[in-house]
Amino acid sequence: MDLFDDPRIREVVGRKSAQWAWTEAVLNDVGKRIDIDPCAMAIMFPSAKAAKKFARTKLQPMIRAMPRLSAKVDLSGSRKSGNTWDHYEFPGGFLDLISSRVITDVKTVPYKRVYVEEPADAEENVGKQGNSIGLLRERLKTFADGKLIIGGTPAVKGLCPVSAEHDKTDQREFEVPCHHCGEAHVLSFEHLRCDEDPSRFHPVYGHRLPETAYYACPHCGGVWTDHDKNANVRRAEDAGFGWTRGTANAEVVGVSGNELINPFPGSRFARLMEKWLAAEHKAGQGQPEDLIVFVNSNMGQPYEYRSRAPGEELLRQRAESYAENTVPAPGLVLVAGVDVQHDRFAVILRAYGRGEESWLVSWEELAGNPLDKNDPSWEALEAKVFGAYRHESGAAIHARAASIDSSDGAMTDLVYDWVRRMRKKYPGCNTMAIKGQSGTGAPREIFAVSTKRLDHAKPTKAAKHGIKLFIVGTERAKDTLIGDDGWLTLCDSPERTGRGAGRFHVFDGVRADYYKQLLSEVKAPHRSIRNRKVWQLKAGQRNEALDAEVYALHAARSLRTNAMLPDRWDQLERQLVQGDLFQVDQAEPKPAAVVADKQQSLADLARQMNT
Repeated sequence: MDLFDDPRIREVVGRKSAQWAWTEAVLNDVGKRIDIDPCAMAIMFPSAKAAKKFARTKLQPMIRAMPRLSAKVDLSGSRKSGNTWDHYEFPGGFLDLISSRVITDVKTVPYKRVYVEEPADAEENVGKQGNSIGLLRERLKTFADGKLIIGGTPAVKGLCPVSAEHDKTDQREFEVPCHHCGEAHVLSFEHLRCDEDPSRFHPVYGHRLPETAYYACPHCGGVWTDHDKNANVRRAEDAGFGWTRGTANAEVVGVSGNELINPFPGSRFARLMEKWLAAEHKAGQGQPEDLIVFVNSNMGQPYEYRSRAPGEELLRQRAESYAENTVPAPGLVLVAGVDVQHDRFAVILRAYGRGEESWLVSWEELAGNPLDKNDPSWEALEAKVFGAYRHESGAAIHARAASIDSSDGAMTDLVYDWVRRMRKKYPGCNTMAIKGQSGTGAPREIFAVSTKRLDHAKPTKAAKHGIKLFIVGTERAKDTLIGDDGWLTLCDSPERTGRGAGRFHVFDGVRADYYKQLLSEVKAPHRSIRNRKVWQLKAGQRNEALDAEVYALHAARSLRTNAMLPDRWDQLERQLVQGDLFQVDQAEPKPAAVVADKQQSLADLARQMNT
């Protein structure tokens, strides 16, 4: 509450365990504003249902119980008062209770003070216009002394908005002194212990006795009882400890803590130990749900799903010394994946070889205004996708398949038109308009064809004359690329990926953000999907490189790289070497006329060889 009052601070973020009295602090601050510092305020909840429950069980009872507040906020329900369950007026200001799922709630009214309750459950893309917390933050710009107060329990690591916000703060913690040695530390569950009895066995606790739980000082090993711990917490600030100071003059302040600091009966050591052991027991049986709850709600930490996929640093160490825009000798099929944004194209070029071993050829973003069909970025995309690239054998190699995202409604018709023109201009490349699909109804395979045909350029023509829309099984594709048993996990040594089927190669000069974007998603339960993990974007990260890799894999599967027999790979290798007789300039796209000329020349050569 001192931080809420500090005029130098513009944001306060609390990442905490459950039942930490945070909401009580918010209520106290709201009451103070109504009474002596009125202004425009809003409290955002994950849903309207949560807002209504807060109004009924916390806000309205507080107003009724305090004469100074009830004299200023009319809760009679009369029309004259202008007050409803989600809007409260008082002299000099008002308070709105808003939902993260309603775009007009988070975009319309300017506020001087905004509170966000349980941000882990807030809408990630409200009205397809962005993150609800980010949109609400914009409402504070009108006021020089506007303040944002965010508090909640964390969720899955990487997917947790409160953790993402807390990471931007000075991250203050509460230090508690030991009554034995006088040294202070931040309370941690790693120091919560209990006795064991080899002669006793419990089906859940084993030989451990949770009723004997105690806390051990990490400095001297002294034993704390619940009474000792509560007394130590109470005297922390008087002893010169308590909240760490953080960064001097910080405008964005963060606080965090776990349930060990609580004095409540339900937070006694024995009770916490029972819950912890029971959660770990179920997790050992393949049911981690209770352990997730314990880590989030009791430990106050984000739960981390362990993955076998390597991290960014290891991937960097495994990068190989071949040049960008050059295809290593074993790469025989070049494909492209294109992710479309309103201000750029994100393009992956990847070469596939036997056993779907693959090599990154290029990762690039082409800036521009793709919303304008005449913007130069469309020409740059054409040159990038259909240009000639140098093969290690000396031959020129061109993309045989390209998949471009058409799922953005504002870009759909532009993408269809571009695909239609490119298919006609470059018949040697299988250019496809695609749409990713996950969840219920998603295809089991990475490559699937929709029965629907499209021709938005000529809507009066029969549908059969239009282009096809191809569906990408994105869940399966991401499992294949970055999943626990995906291609990234294949490694002969920590330094190199080695050679073999499914090996995923990257050149060592790749742009720095490639690895972060490639690992930008985590597979975890989603609050709206039961009994199944799904791939989800980590908070505050971009994933264009991952999406483009998925689309490149889709393009490769359209050529059946996963089912090619050795004879077919041998044939592709011979064709590639023969194609060196008819090189085209690397900087120029390969037009249909060149394709036809090369095909005719090869046909003439074949006839001469046969003769």
